[in-house]
Amino acid sequence: MSDTMAGLIQLGLLLAALAVVHRPLGDYLARVFSTEKHLKLEKGLYRLFRVNPDSEQRWPTYAAGVLGFSFVSVVLLYLLQRLQPLLPWSLGRGSVSPGVAFNTAVSFVTNTNWQSYVPEKTMGHFVQMAGLTVQNFLSAAVGLAVAIAVTRGFVRAKTDRLGNFWVDLTRGTVRVLLPVAFVFAIVLVALGVVQSLKAGVAVTGPDGGAGTVALAPAASQEAIKELGTNGGGIFNANSAHPFENPSAWSNLVQLFLILVIPVSLTRAFGTLVGDRRQGYLLLSVMGLLWAASLAIIWFSEARANNPAALAAGASLEGKEQRFGIGLTSLFADTTTGTSTGAVNGAHDSLSGLGGGGALLNMLYGEISPGGVGTGLYGILVLAIIAMFLAGLMVGRTPEYLGKKLGKREVTCAAIAMLAMPAVVLLGSGIALLLPGTAGALGNTGAHGLSEVLYGYASTGNNNGSAFGGLTATSDWFQSSFAVAMAFGRLVPILAVLCLAGSLAAQRRVPETAGTLPTTGPLFATLLTGTVVLVAALTFIPALALGPIAEALA
Repeated sequence: MSDTMAGLIQLGLLLAALAVVHRPLGDYLARVFSTEKHLKLEKGLYRLFRVNPDSEQRWPTYAAGVLGFSFVSVVLLYLLQRLQPLLPWSLGRGSVSPGVAFNTAVSFVTNTNWQSYVPEKTMGHFVQMAGLTVQNFLSAAVGLAVAIAVTRGFVRAKTDRLGNFWVDLTRGTVRVLLPVAFVFAIVLVALGVVQSLKAGVAVTGPDGGAGTVALAPAASQEAIKELGTNGGGIFNANSAHPFENPSAWSNLVQLFLILVIPVSLTRAFGTLVGDRRQGYLLLSVMGLLWAASLAIIWFSEARANNPAALAAGASLEGKEQRFGIGLTSLFADTTTGTSTGAVNGAHDSLSGLGGGGALLNMLYGEISPGGVGTGLYGILVLAIIAMFLAGLMVGRTPEYLGKKLGKREVTCAAIAMLAMPAVVLLGSGIALLLPGTAGALGNTGAHGLSEVLYGYASTGNNNGSAFGGLTATSDWFQSSFAVAMAFGRLVPILAVLCLAGSLAAQRRVPETAGTLPTTGPLFATLLTGTVVLVAALTFIPALALGPIAEALA
């Protein structure tokens, strides 16, 4: 079977599986966050943490809950790493250095999972399970909660309440992430993914030398790593490691897990706002952007024009033979189009145009279809910007889903939209001016620029993948990437919660003859054009000096 045919078959199976679960999972998500009933387990947690589940919060209180929870999570995860030698299952591994521990704590709490260390040599099993895996659940649940709060802003009228952050956080974890991850951890074990508490297994190499192959509880972390669009890996090679992703079937399951919640959330959004066509339109724009990037990456890797690729018939460097061009391209497009950052090949080895396609996915704001929660509220921000631009063109106050978009709403949307470009461009610009940056780059010229730009795009978008040629262990990169991760995560959250509070306080505005329909091809085209235009105006100069120049060389 040809590589192209294998890739197309897996693509078809993936789309079919997502189509099957889109409706039932989307409707289930809508019920989870709209019902007034609490499970017994949830009631016990509320009593333990002294939360009144029937009280609701204004947006500043909801935002304070997100910030406070994130701060406490960073502190606890940092302490776990620093105290590792005192913990069980430390496997003799020492305390994680302060810089790496801080960077990692911020990374996992912000759903980025950027890793500047070798996991199987640095982290013991206890820190992996009680620290990193727990944050995989909680950071995804935070994104899901914020997306639901923003949705309530459109649904509700003349109120200052957006729900209860602690209830939303608990329901997302207990009713959605835990049960799905539990089931798929078993599926991954059945497909050959390792699940072991041993440090490793002794082996004898082909030359007769003794060695050790690291083991870990990989399947349980792999399930939530992909389901929560976290990324990272329990092994340094990530999902290219045969213990994390042994076959095309496990690859398919992981792709499904990455996409299933972001795709189904559009159905939940349409159900909650009372018009499922709104969710279908958002999904169509997400899908179009995802498909366009997939075509660019796949074509570029199959038709790479450098001498080695021409001799081999394709760009095979950095790709696992069990996946090939098609499945590597599909995985790269999916993980950069979401906030996942897991990789099943070396992104640094992608061709100029292929790497540029993966980078562009992140520079869109990771909305194709985006991470758990973040993709939905990200594309809603751009929908508001699109409606604002439409209002300017026709000279009337813009409306979206029955809510007026005035100065406050557009300002909040603009802040949420501009936070990531500020992080990426300022961080990259400063890093390139520092005298020590050249020594951190694996390449010079256009590809070296792409390595730095990709690093800040990944951290600023809470993605976590990397061009491996960049050595990000210096104090500058450790600290600046941590700031980029925190800024790129929390500033948009604060802005969209402020937006949600403003929308919820309004009364609903009835549609008139002058209202732009938001369920047809015209608005889909406007929204898609806005996404592409914003990214182009912001990043074309940097892309021209990096991946575009490399592709044309």
